[in-house]
Amino acid sequence: MDIGKTIKVRRNDPCPCGSGLKYKRCCLTSKHGLDLKTLYFERFRIRLKEPGAIEGIRKTARLVLETLDLVETRIRAGMAAEEINSLVHEFTLRNGAIPAPLHYHGFPKSVCVSVNEVVCHGIPGNRVLEEGDIVNVDVTTILNGYYADAGKTFLVGSVGAEGQKIVRVARESLRIGLATVRPGNTIGDIGAAIQGYAEREGCSVVREFTGHGVGFAFHEAPQIPHFGKKGEGIVLVPGMVFTVEPMINLGKKEIVILDDEWTVVTKDGSLSAQFEQTVLVTETGYESLTPFDL
Repeated sequence: MDIGKTIKVRRNDPCPCGSGLKYKRCCLTSKHGLDLKTLYFERFRIRLKEPGAIEGIRKTARLVLETLDLVETRIRAGMAAEEINSLVHEFTLRNGAIPAPLHYHGFPKSVCVSVNEVVCHGIPGNRVLEEGDIVNVDVTTILNGYYADAGKTFLVGSVGAEGQKIVRVARESLRIGLATVRPGNTIGDIGAAIQGYAEREGCSVVREFTGHGVGFAFHEAPQIPHFGKKGEGIVLVPGMVFTVEPMINLGKKEIVILDDEWTVVTKDGSLSAQFEQTVLVTETGYESLTPFDL
């Protein structure tokens, strides 16, 4: 896939910038027919990925999945969240990689571990996992300069009906969002699909934190909101690599950031769950670079 040469927009196609105008009336005139790689970077700061970069991200993504698989085999009641951090940190280093969260804007650990009412960015510490907890583990790894990001919410032992529901809805929210990823659709299509499903299930979607571009850096353009309106936002094109990671609350959508300036919890104390994958937009749809069953 040579983005600079083969992925072009025809004159009468809708402009990929999302203006609603035809390409010939919008960016063709102002950009003199630049290829999509140049157009998307200049207009949105989105860096479309070439095959070599995609393969590098794919290798990192495989290590991310191996890390999550390892956590899944070890997680149990009586385990401190800090033990998950040590497991991820040591496994990542043994494989010649770097845990991206460590020291990122001051984050003190190598992985985010978010238990029950913690929405995201939980700092693993002395909190001991209990029977019936739900635990989100969010892994981001750097290997040979390439980043990939994925996460799962795990069940600790026998989990009650509310915990099972929110994990099911969060997992299905990701599946439904990913099903909309294809060239010509928009970022708004992803969010609209997720929001519609989650709210029909009586749950809510966190607004403050979104998916994001990834690959050359931890967080790149564009942002991928998990709410929105169908047909709005940037048009998806081949070579885009980003995460979809809906954070779904059993109660209301409002959140609170704790005094550590990282840990995000539901304002009403309700359970929250999240699943995340890194995806590549292909010429016919998408490829999950961190695939697991949904």
